[in-house]
Amino acid sequence: MSHAFSLYLAVKWLHIVSSVFMVGTGFGSAFYMFFANRSGSVAAQAVVSRLLVRADWWFTTPAILIQPASGLWLAHAAGWPLGAPWIVLTLALYALAGACWLPVVWLQLRMARMAQAAHAQGAPLPPLYWRYARRWEALGYPAFAAMGVIYWLMVNKPALWGG
Repeated sequence: MSHAFSLYLAVKWLHIVSSVFMVGTGFGSAFYMFFANRSGSVAAQAVVSRLLVRADWWFTTPAILIQPASGLWLAHAAGWPLGAPWIVLTLALYALAGACWLPVVWLQLRMARMAQAAHAQGAPLPPLYWRYARRWEALGYPAFAAMGVIYWLMVNKPALWGG
């Protein structure tokens, strides 16, 4: 019993820490990119966009993979049916956040390349960069809102519909 209990706590710890890395890295990266884009400094945008891509690969991507694996394991180990409304809604919101995040990664890679090139040439950023920046920002809002609701669902585990 103590072995299973300690495994449960270890997976729970991994789940919580990876969620902090995922949301924290995402929020921190968004904060810096948001303000770098408003700084008027192509050099700042080049550095921040390059580091943003790196942070996503190093921290966000592993956490995104750990989250559903550890969450589903925890739900099973705790005896929660996967059809429990709070789990169904959590998975749907996670899918929504992921549907926002995938194009964000694509946009970030292109924005970073454009910023690096503009900085190296001493040129302004092209109009395409700014279109991508607006899309990048617009996709971030629903993703962060979804993650906020997911945190609430994970803590409260409400009955919601059907019981």
